[in-house]
Amino acid sequence: MKFFKLPKPTVDSGRENKSGEEEFPILSLQDLVIFPQTVMSVFITYKAGINAVEEAITRTMRLFAVCQKNPQTGETWDTGTVVRIVQQLRLPDNTFRVVLQGEYRARLIPGRNQINSSLVWVEPLQASRENFQEPGRNLPTINPEVSALMRAVQKSFAQYAELSKKINTEVISAVEKTENAERLANLICNSMSLKADKKAELIHIVDPGDRLEAVLETLELENEIMGIQKNISGKVKSRMDRSQREYILQEQLREINKELGKEGAGDEFAELERTIAARNCGEEVYLKARKEIAKLRKLAPFSPEAGVLRGYLEWIADLPWSEYSTDSGAEPGALQTAEKILDEDHYNMQKAKERILEFIAIRQLAAGKHLGTETQKQEDELPTYIIFGDTKEKDETTPNGEEASVNGPERTSIKGPILCFVGPPGTGKTSLGKSVARALGRRFIRISLGGVRDEAEIRGHRKTYVGALPGKIIQSMRKAGTMNPVFLLDEIDKLSTDFRGDPASALLEVLDPEQNSTFTDHYLEVPYDLSKVLFITTANSLHSIPYPLLDRMEIIEIPGYGENEKLAIAKDFLVPKELNENGLGKAKIAFKDDAILEIIRRWTMESGVRNLEREIARCARRIARDAVNKEYGRSIEKPVELYKRTVKKEDLEKLLGRRKYKNDVVYKEARTGVSYGLAYTETGGAMLPVETIALEGNGELVITGNLGEVMKESVRIALSYLRSVRGKYNFLIKDIAKTDFHIHVPEGAIPKDGPSAGITLAVSLLSTLCNIAPRPGIAMTGELTLTGRILPIGGVKEKLLAAIRNNIDRVILPEDNREHWAELDKDIRDSLHAEFVGTADDVFNLVFDKKILGKIGKRKKVK
Repeated sequence: MKFFKLPKPTVDSGRENKSGEEEFPILSLQDLVIFPQTVMSVFITYKAGINAVEEAITRTMRLFAVCQKNPQTGETWDTGTVVRIVQQLRLPDNTFRVVLQGEYRARLIPGRNQINSSLVWVEPLQASRENFQEPGRNLPTINPEVSALMRAVQKSFAQYAELSKKINTEVISAVEKTENAERLANLICNSMSLKADKKAELIHIVDPGDRLEAVLETLELENEIMGIQKNISGKVKSRMDRSQREYILQEQLREINKELGKEGAGDEFAELERTIAARNCGEEVYLKARKEIAKLRKLAPFSPEAGVLRGYLEWIADLPWSEYSTDSGAEPGALQTAEKILDEDHYNMQKAKERILEFIAIRQLAAGKHLGTETQKQEDELPTYIIFGDTKEKDETTPNGEEASVNGPERTSIKGPILCFVGPPGTGKTSLGKSVARALGRRFIRISLGGVRDEAEIRGHRKTYVGALPGKIIQSMRKAGTMNPVFLLDEIDKLSTDFRGDPASALLEVLDPEQNSTFTDHYLEVPYDLSKVLFITTANSLHSIPYPLLDRMEIIEIPGYGENEKLAIAKDFLVPKELNENGLGKAKIAFKDDAILEIIRRWTMESGVRNLEREIARCARRIARDAVNKEYGRSIEKPVELYKRTVKKEDLEKLLGRRKYKNDVVYKEARTGVSYGLAYTETGGAMLPVETIALEGNGELVITGNLGEVMKESVRIALSYLRSVRGKYNFLIKDIAKTDFHIHVPEGAIPKDGPSAGITLAVSLLSTLCNIAPRPGIAMTGELTLTGRILPIGGVKEKLLAAIRNNIDRVILPEDNREHWAELDKDIRDSLHAEFVGTADDVFNLVFDKKILGKIGKRKKVK
């Protein structure tokens, strides 16, 4: 298809009145302004535009073309151009390609046009109409002021054309020759690279002088911007030329020094190579560094690859390869010093302290076997890895690694096991790592692993990536500056796995004594020795740690604290610390024991002491405010040393507000279908009430309370076991198959799972089946099997502490947990009366009276 000129329409369907107002189809254009005396080819693809073109073809071949002000709403500017269709081509998809010639500027007549109408009434702008050339019409006379403006605009446009290099020579010639202000402004505005909004403003101005002034101002601004851009481009090009020149001169200087035998003189690369060699980093690393330095010599100084290689070599030079800090763990008397430091910083924790002291004792023995130079002592450093975490529901212990291996007659390498200190939050696991570093006299580095999803956070990125860096391990080694720091890898159980890799698996190489002597970071690409580092990691749960890592751990439990332990910690550690931090260290402040115990019982409900510390800090702040109000510490006459106060139990509500915990989880009276279990969570022990009701139905079992799959299985096991022994007990519900049971565990927003609630669920169900309430004040825990056996559980101390916090004085434990009971502190054992059971029948006999027994049960009882 070709363009063709349209014949003149035989019928003039356009309308015009005496005042020059005319009616045209409206053509709204997006980001496009058409000026008079210009020709432009436009594609019309939207429906309203196509209709406007078709309407114009049937009328006067003219349109009112106007730019859209807001494309989202379709709002247009009120000023546009009356254009004539010179050529048109209808495309196969029913769209148009039209060639439009601008004739004169016009604007919409206010109040004459309807909203969303395809035809609009417009009136020509006076200057535009006067300068619209029609056959037989003469151009108006131009006054001297407008003539001077035209010359200034022509001169400025010539400068604009020279700077932009994009203006057609025909347009430049037409601008120079025109003597009409309207035509001059139109030609220049059409050829300039301006935004549509700016062009719409320039087409709106009526007075020729004002319009030329606006055009001149726009031209001068554009010339200034393009001049600045040209200046900047020139400076950049000059800088690049200077860099190339410097590179050539550097190469020439290198060749001159080579000829003179002074190749290393003044050479930064030679200095870098000497620095790396002085680090005693090993042959493989040194050869790798020399290879990279050789590449760097051949590159331009400011090239991107040169920056990458320079950064890589600086990392090699900054890392410690043979530097060691003085380790007090192998010195005489270190064992007693370490024991003193650990006792000063932490209360109790006997198992953890004993294991650390064993490590220091073995170091002293190893150091005594091969006394010699300091280098030999450093080579005999013992790697030990310690992991702190939370208890699991069941005990899981793994075999230790080999205690020692002899690699020769003079060198002994003792491989330490990975220790896993298991305990709830707030028991001092992180601070224990700092105490270990202080006891050993080593640098302490903490790395937070919480939320790390990318394997590159451990191993680093390849140096070919933009902004690549080594992983956290190598970064921390540079920060430590020695080969034997203490690393605390915090929150190891918070590692996540996604498409970017598995950071927990990457840690296997770091924490494995068989592999970490040749740890390879992706950025370094050379092996790095981590065997002299003492790794300590903390966690909140062992469940999320991968089994290959868990299999290497020796688990040592750090259970929560009892009331007496918390009281001692508060008196010896927390109260003095908070008084010092709140400006009361010199004041005479005393906390009564009953006040501290009341805070423990009524304002905290935890296994650790973190919240206890917060509450004591609140008390200290309120006391500090009271001291200031009484003018203490603000004058010489009343120094803070004279301030005295004793915090009693009666003062707590005034200092801390109302009580947070009222221990209302447990009913004081016995209730049918309600039993109390003991659970262990990541934050310590908790009471687990279980409620059951029976309803008429079809044997459906409804379980609510946000229970996990394992706990739901425990419900089904408990019901199946009771159905299997129904002859032993006096069931009031005869047809269990036609009875619905609804079992609910309160606090449904908290997820609950684990098998240790099995016997608790069975007691609640049996109470409902027999309509007999269990004895009050009894809590229990234990996994139930289909044959009625009670299996052992984990977290014994945490669960018993939860019972004490809720005023329970009698607990039922599995027989196999008797050894754990014997290991508990005396104050816990004195606070509770424990019953040890092996079967479900033993539990039922303790919890219910004899009325619950059926005929078979009574007969067996007589026997």
